[in-house]
Amino acid sequence: MTFAFEMIAALIVLVRYRSLPASKLIIAVLLCLAIFQLAEYMICVSALDLSSLGWARVGWVAISFLPPLGVHLGMIIAGKSQRLIVGLGYAIAIGFSAFFLTVGHAVQGGACLGNYVIFEMARPALTYYILYYYVWLMVGTAAAFIYARAMKQPARRSALNWLGIGYLVFIVPTIAANLLQPETLAAIPSVMCGFAVLLAAVLLFVVTPKLAQLHK
Repeated sequence: MTFAFEMIAALIVLVRYRSLPASKLIIAVLLCLAIFQLAEYMICVSALDLSSLGWARVGWVAISFLPPLGVHLGMIIAGKSQRLIVGLGYAIAIGFSAFFLTVGHAVQGGACLGNYVIFEMARPALTYYILYYYVWLMVGTAAAFIYARAMKQPARRSALNWLGIGYLVFIVPTIAANLLQPETLAAIPSVMCGFAVLLAAVLLFVVTPKLAQLHK
């Protein structure tokens, strides 16, 4: 269901809002979320001639690009050009993706546990990855709210504020789940992307329509 919603959301943005400057980034975020959800499902069924380990690699790559895509999206909405910051984020995501795809022991497997899926990664790479992920998510959240305060156009200000809220609605529940159930630490990507459907809904139903108001 989550995969279907995110794919349909991406299709709606493509069909209805493709002329928006931010549409490609919004679609990219939605597709990365959808690909991860697909990878989760495939780990449980080992389909399409790819092992659960192979699908785990696909899942890690898909979510690696979410933080820089989010930061980039915020910059585009705000009309800012922070090429160094955005470029650094993508470079780190590409580096981790290459690590997942080419290093044999980088991804050690995936396990389907019903409510969530465990994606095992070699340590200490996992520590560095979590640090990268949360730092860039916090950068994206903070930037969205900070830039929103400086925006004179109500629609642009609202879009940035809602983008920040979109971040929070899946970051905060994930942290809460980790604190209440420490065993979910081994399934952070799965838990986080489970809540990220809320981000997808915010992007589709609030952020994108707000941006469309700027181009009427």
